[in-house]
Amino acid sequence: MDDSVLVARAKSGDYEAFEQLVSRHERRLYALAMKIVRQREDAEDVVQTAFLDALEHLADFREEASFATWMTRIVTYAALKVLRKRKGLETVSLEEFTSENEEGEIPHPEYIADWRGDPAKIVEQRELKRILDEAIDALDEKYRLVFVLRDVEGMSVEETAKVLGITPANVKVRLLRARLMLREKLTRVFGDESQRVFRSHRHEGDERGATPAEALLKSYRQS
Repeated sequence: MDDSVLVARAKSGDYEAFEQLVSRHERRLYALAMKIVRQREDAEDVVQTAFLDALEHLADFREEASFATWMTRIVTYAALKVLRKRKGLETVSLEEFTSENEEGEIPHPEYIADWRGDPAKIVEQRELKRILDEAIDALDEKYRLVFVLRDVEGMSVEETAKVLGITPANVKVRLLRARLMLREKLTRVFGDESQRVFRSHRHEGDERGATPAEALLKSYRQS
């Protein structure tokens, strides 16, 4: 049954229809919350709060976007609210604009190397998701949030900018930096040291299409 049908039933007072929507989307939304807040209890609270808010404001949902997109926005805002409320943690203000040096040159990767094995086969390894999750989790918060919202959740540049309180230009710069940092982290894990290319004045892979790291990141985003 389509979400739109369940939404219509839920709007008419059918609570079981709303419960079906919760069951259908809670796992994905919990994963999103975890990527943002990085603590299980907080992620659980975020999802619970988001569904309560959704139920409370369901009548206001105009269905211009899908229910999944609407819930993604609600969970994102709830998760960012948790980050803002945390004390004693070194977090970047989500409202501040990117510093001037982010508008300058994009840093070149320090570690460049051809990869061992076929990326398509690497994708099938059980450890891959864990490695990718750890690499994303290790990103500085301002880069991690942009990567999660743009590349994992598929928000537009404008939506991401609005949610994080930054400019669209800042979103693009942060996303590029996040992708470069992830590409380098993955290359350090899977790269073939014997095929390493030492740093030059260009980004390796720019002229030869997607690198293996980018192929893995694409597979991760589509999983």
